[in-house]
Amino acid sequence: MTKRELRQLYKEKRMHLHEGERARLQDLIMIRFQKLPLPFIHYLHTYVPMEVTKEVDTNPIIDFLQFSNPGLQVVVPKVDFENHSMDNYILEERTILRENDAHILEPQAGEKVGSREIDLIIVPLLAFDKRGYRVGYGKGFYDRFLAGCREDVIKVGLSFFDAVDLIEDTDEFDIPLTYCVTPYMVYEF
Repeated sequence: MTKRELRQLYKEKRMHLHEGERARLQDLIMIRFQKLPLPFIHYLHTYVPMEVTKEVDTNPIIDFLQFSNPGLQVVVPKVDFENHSMDNYILEERTILRENDAHILEPQAGEKVGSREIDLIIVPLLAFDKRGYRVGYGKGFYDRFLAGCREDVIKVGLSFFDAVDLIEDTDEFDIPLTYCVTPYMVYEF
């Protein structure tokens, strides 16, 4: 299937998950995530989950990583629609998040962190394949962002669903994940 076809299919599949089932799958993802062989993490970049799209909630993962990595700095993206890029801002208790034009919560101000300082990235996705390539929301922000990160940055996807065999239309700009955590297994690429 193509990215477009997968994007539509997996948006629908996520929307059809009942709240109780989604909570159960979320717990299973957390259990699997805790078993990843991660080094000490200084900077974690994560998306801010959107309830309206029923994304996997990253907050329990943030809590776990902060506990196991004292001093961890969590950074979240702020999108620059004119330059088709993202900046990283440290997320603190006092950080004010506001909805942007794409209905994504993002920081209004704060301390910027360079992309090359990030050790671990929780990458948003709708679907992924057995080679580690992902289908995002179709704007390319994360592919451009990942291209500017260190080669050794750990890229983790979180999915309620297993891998598809193949995304037919990947190209040279697509960057594969390191891991994808699902309720029933961890894929390593």
